[in-house]
Amino acid sequence: MAEHKIQSLAIEPEAEREDEDFGPSRAWLSQIDAAIEQSDADLLNRLLEPVHGADIADIIERLPPARRRAFLELYSGEIDGEILSEIDESIREEVIDLLPRSVLAEAVREMDSDDVVDLIEDLDEPEREHILAALDESDRAAVQQSLAYPEHSAGRLMQSEVVTAPEHWNVGEMIDFLRAEEWLPEQFYHIVLVDPRRRPVGYVTLGRLLAAKRDVPLKNLTEDSFRTISALADESDVAYLFNQYHLISAPVVDESGRLVGVITIDDAMSVLDEEHEEDMLRLAGVNDESRVSDGPLTTARLRLPWLVVNLFTASLSAVVISRFEDTITALVALAALMPIVASTGGIAGTQSLAVAVRALATRDLNRANAPRVVRRELFAGILNGLGLALILGLGGTLIFGDIKLGMVLGLAMIANQTVAALGGVLVPLTLDKLGLDPALASGTFVTTLTDVMGFFAFLGLATVILI
Repeated sequence: MAEHKIQSLAIEPEAEREDEDFGPSRAWLSQIDAAIEQSDADLLNRLLEPVHGADIADIIERLPPARRRAFLELYSGEIDGEILSEIDESIREEVIDLLPRSVLAEAVREMDSDDVVDLIEDLDEPEREHILAALDESDRAAVQQSLAYPEHSAGRLMQSEVVTAPEHWNVGEMIDFLRAEEWLPEQFYHIVLVDPRRRPVGYVTLGRLLAAKRDVPLKNLTEDSFRTISALADESDVAYLFNQYHLISAPVVDESGRLVGVITIDDAMSVLDEEHEEDMLRLAGVNDESRVSDGPLTTARLRLPWLVVNLFTASLSAVVISRFEDTITALVALAALMPIVASTGGIAGTQSLAVAVRALATRDLNRANAPRVVRRELFAGILNGLGLALILGLGGTLIFGDIKLGMVLGLAMIANQTVAALGGVLVPLTLDKLGLDPALASGTFVTTLTDVMGFFAFLGLATVILI
């Protein structure tokens, strides 16, 4: 018994961690690699037995394709619905193809309908049909109903398993119903009250239900936060509602207002997380389909288009510089100084842009307050420009012994900081008004704007004042 305890501690993933890292330790991951290398299924099962499904999914995602195949051959019998639902969509189809059909069918039957929809919506038709065939008739109908709704809609996000009650029931009747039923979801937060036409009229939290006496009518316990969501609503609007009104769950209704499902906070927050990730990637000029598990060719293919776009926009700066060839030739120091103005403007533009895109995504920036935000950015740009102009102008005067050169540097810095601040907020606002994603091309436009205006302002002022 003592030996067994020592061995268990040795393979426990929490037994050794790296500083503040909450993930598995390197030593434990090395044991996983050794178990795969030795084709030791028993050791692999013991190592992974206490591990959460999300962490096992992370391990599968980290492995290169050949080792991933070996891992699944050893561990496939233990893959359940929890693990399968956590695997990143970029390798999900590969994992599904590697799993035995019986294991896949059992895993799918354990999943809620919304997780099944998320699993199969991007699969090819043969794989989709195979998974649907593994479901019970009622579950299959629920999944097919969700798939009938547009992509990225609330209908795709909802789960069909909803706990409902007639609006005239009391607490005792509801508790007796819950104790008698076996189909209840593993996790739910509200009892949705419905009228005879199955239209939601309110909901009751489990906490208030359990705290009330049996004869209390359920309609006396309903929450003020009750809201219904159209099945056709965009998932980004769903995420906004949950975040704005601190919802835990919300019933989903069809066009006639009848209950068809429910969205829970974990699904809404997943959408919010995906929206933030997309904005970050797009601001950096990276395709939002990029994944850590992608190979070099896939990574290059996804990034090359934006690099080509940047190549052409950067050419505009080269055109501006070429117009001042005589000025640069007459005063060579300008060639060394002009990147300072442009790059500082680029940083300022990115700062303003990041704030604007984030505010648009959270709807803190809208038509009502846009003028005030633009004025704020304008004055902030002028103030930043004055501060940097003082530093750079004084430094240029002292280093090069030319007060006029310091003046040119200062004035150019003020001009470019102002343009950068305005561009960082006006470009995403304009794209949003045109119905385009503000994060998609704002970075390219703002960088081009600050580079071109920085070079033009600096070299133009130098031509007028110094030459």
